[in-house]
Amino acid sequence: MKRASHRPEQVAETIRQVLADALAREVRDPRIGRVTITSVQVTNDLSHAKVLVVVGGEEDDKAKALEGLASAGGFLRGRVAGALSTRTTPALAFELDRGAEHAQRIESLLASLRRGEEA
Repeated sequence: MKRASHRPEQVAETIRQVLADALAREVRDPRIGRVTITSVQVTNDLSHAKVLVVVGGEEDDKAKALEGLASAGGFLRGRVAGALSTRTTPALAFELDRGAEHAQRIESLLASLRRGEEA
């Protein structure tokens, strides 16, 4: 029986910390603005990392932030490479985390249903 490795989770947490620090202190791209990293998911072979982010503002602001993150991707990957003790550094892919938006939408739908039942 093969034992599951915790290595991807450890690498993901290191990546999250390094990226959060770099975005707060070093990245000066005005398109990025206020970005919160909600999670990082790393493949088992450590070759790819999906970075889920939350960006405030309208859809246009979110698209610009993703463009800025993609533009800074090489710089950010370099910062990650310096912090990891792995042979390769995962390729970074930034995506919007829609979980909070979905939860808010469901909550508002439930609230409207409750109001409808009270009437």
